[in-house]
Amino acid sequence: MEKKKNVSLALRMSLLAISTAIVAVFTIAIRVPTPVGGYVSLCDVAVTFISYAFGPVTGFIAGGLGTAVADLAGGFGQWAIVSFVVHGLEGLLISLIARKNPDSFIYKVISALAAVVIVAGGYFLLTGAFLVGFSAALAEVPANIVQAAVGVIIGLPLSLAVRKAYRKLDDITF
Repeated sequence: MEKKKNVSLALRMSLLAISTAIVAVFTIAIRVPTPVGGYVSLCDVAVTFISYAFGPVTGFIAGGLGTAVADLAGGFGQWAIVSFVVHGLEGLLISLIARKNPDSFIYKVISALAAVVIVAGGYFLLTGAFLVGFSAALAEVPANIVQAAVGVIIGLPLSLAVRKAYRKLDDITF
């Protein structure tokens, strides 16, 4: 019995490491510069997919750590802490909301709206307060809304399809 727990933990940790790497790749692969020295990317596609498919802990760690590592590796180190907080919270909260009633369309819509609010609002507040000032951060809001919305539009249906095809995902989610 103990051996099964160890295998399960090893599988969960592997999933967490792979998920973090996927978020980092999606963050780095396509970056569109923004006026204040940041960028928008496809990171929210990966964060959304991982959060819906694999749970709140995986969503938080992979979303936060994956985007922060991408910022550090890609020359945007000043954004790493903001990215960690914003995308970590995004992954955590959208998964927690959606899992309250996994079969409910309305919970998926609420979690999707939460993702957009967290990304756009989080970047506005944190970059405004600590990096570029609120007037410059305000200019980033539309791009952040689009980034988060694209993440939900692609990531949610993908996660639903994967969960439908692989019912045993519940065994490895955090």
